[in-house]
Amino acid sequence: MFKKISALLVALLSSVAIAQSDYPNRPITWVVPFAAGGPTDALARSIADVTSKQLGQSIIIENTPGAGGTIGATKVARATPDGYTFLVGHMGYMGAAPALYKKLNYNPVVDFEAVFRFPDTPLVLMVRNDHPAKNVKELYDYAKKNPDQVFMGNAGLGSSSHLIAALVANAAGADVKHVPYKGAGPALIDVVGGQIDGMYDQTNTAFPQITEKRVRALAVTSKARLPQLKDVPTLNETILPGFEASTWYGIYAPKGTPKAAVEKVQNAFLKAMKDKAYTDKLQSQAIQLLPEQQYLGSSLAKHTEAEVVRWRAVAAKSNLAMD
Repeated sequence: MFKKISALLVALLSSVAIAQSDYPNRPITWVVPFAAGGPTDALARSIADVTSKQLGQSIIIENTPGAGGTIGATKVARATPDGYTFLVGHMGYMGAAPALYKKLNYNPVVDFEAVFRFPDTPLVLMVRNDHPAKNVKELYDYAKKNPDQVFMGNAGLGSSSHLIAALVANAAGADVKHVPYKGAGPALIDVVGGQIDGMYDQTNTAFPQITEKRVRALAVTSKARLPQLKDVPTLNETILPGFEASTWYGIYAPKGTPKAAVEKVQNAFLKAMKDKAYTDKLQSQAIQLLPEQQYLGSSLAKHTEAEVVRWRAVAAKSNLAMD
């Protein structure tokens, strides 16, 4: 009871302070629950940069990797709700985690204030350059005939790279070994080095690796082919008709963060997204812009709640749950 009263008092005092001051008057921290160099980190830094310019205050990225993003999410859920600590959340630890983990130290719906949603990002299936599979059908046919002989890296259990890889393997009827890392960056290093067969990575960090011919792209998870990879087919047109998947992201604050702080950060992002030069840059990486209404914190809150429900159903059917 005392802890609850203390939290309410902190929130009340923070709200009064923000209402009476020029918030933010010191740097803000965005916690990224993965290692530096991965797609979540890269997109977060990009959006933090344009948002900070609108806020007139620095946004510091703090990488807190581990357990598929749940360590960083727990840290923010327990942080002081003063408007200076936020979580860069995504479909894994803010949508699927309640269905995947028997014990989770936070509730994505109850323990956070949704601030704003990022544009969505499709993924690319990539394999090491010397991999014998020449296309996505050959890769999964081999996995069917040779159970647990195809090793797919991911950014951690419950990450989007893990979830999508598991969904595709289950839908294709293939046995694939999922190899978790503390972020997509370290996993990608092992794909390039040949220690694992491949991985699903988001377009913003996959494109440079493909362009530099450090890996080979076999398929994309978008509904239609991407202009940047015209010769790379979709899963929809090859082995899984109707399949489409993208990673969704959002900024969250600890529950009780003053409304004035949440709205100011949200509005700074909305203003930044009116910069056509910046949105053109995002689209050049195949990042998918959304209608403005979907960027709002209120929309992100509803989306988060719906995703928690959706992934419970998916996990039950796909045997994705873990200890």
